[in-house]
Amino acid sequence: MSVFETNLKNLPLLMRGKVRDIYDIDEKHMLIITTDRLSAFDVVLPDPVPNKGIVLTQVSNFWFDKLSHIVPNHFSTLTLKDLKLDKEERKVLEGRSVIVKKLKPLPVEAIVRGYIIGSGWKDYQQTGKVCGIALPKGLKLADKLPETLFTPSTKAEVGGHDENISFNKMHALIGGYLADEVKRISLELYEEAAKFALSKGIIIADTKFEFGLDEKGKLVLIDEILSPDSSRFWPASQYQAGVSPPSFDKQFIRDYLETLGWDKTPPGPHLPSDILEKSAAKYQEVADLLLS
Repeated sequence: MSVFETNLKNLPLLMRGKVRDIYDIDEKHMLIITTDRLSAFDVVLPDPVPNKGIVLTQVSNFWFDKLSHIVPNHFSTLTLKDLKLDKEERKVLEGRSVIVKKLKPLPVEAIVRGYIIGSGWKDYQQTGKVCGIALPKGLKLADKLPETLFTPSTKAEVGGHDENISFNKMHALIGGYLADEVKRISLELYEEAAKFALSKGIIIADTKFEFGLDEKGKLVLIDEILSPDSSRFWPASQYQAGVSPPSFDKQFIRDYLETLGWDKTPPGPHLPSDILEKSAAKYQEVADLLLS
């Protein structure tokens, strides 16, 4: 059963993002449901990827638990049993939803890069830098970076585009102490996760984290982490610097969309069933490797 959109009877909808539907529970809690929606180039495509939301939730929850010694996360003690749901709603939500604390989200995304690829590679080719950070000459596509980079961005509204910003700009946006803490914690999260993933045959090329503040102003890890939607995963066995590695994420869908002549504005094109099934298999493969 694919879930493209949810409409719960007894909980007010707070927002519908590219992938997640978020409902209000009370003044301290909200329900996050990960649907099977797929977005590419910041456009939600019309066809769901079967089981994607369950796999993303499973992988993200695994990492939240594994890395909880580094930073607190947004999980609450409530479960679906505590909510007023009918039998069908409960069935839909099982495995793809979490109940979290309401926190004040920071207006930045914490992007960590261990390898040079994607927009970072384009930036390097043009300027010799990635997000303003100078790098040695002669790096090849997909090379492991001499040191892991922290490159923050602003958080765009739904339908908008995130914008890379300097660390100094991040300081100005959220304050020096918070900016330094977000950077330190993000790099620590990435380094530990990357080491574990490599032991499972997966290279985490880059990823993003989001943070919020609790009522005491303490940093809390929120949203999703280290999933195929928020990270670039490569099979270590097929990795080779100088070529774009095959990936476990939706890059092959982006590559397919590039062949269509689509202008990357809504509405997005329909995807053939074999592309959707291949996407579902990619998501599941990551979960199987990590959780084995």
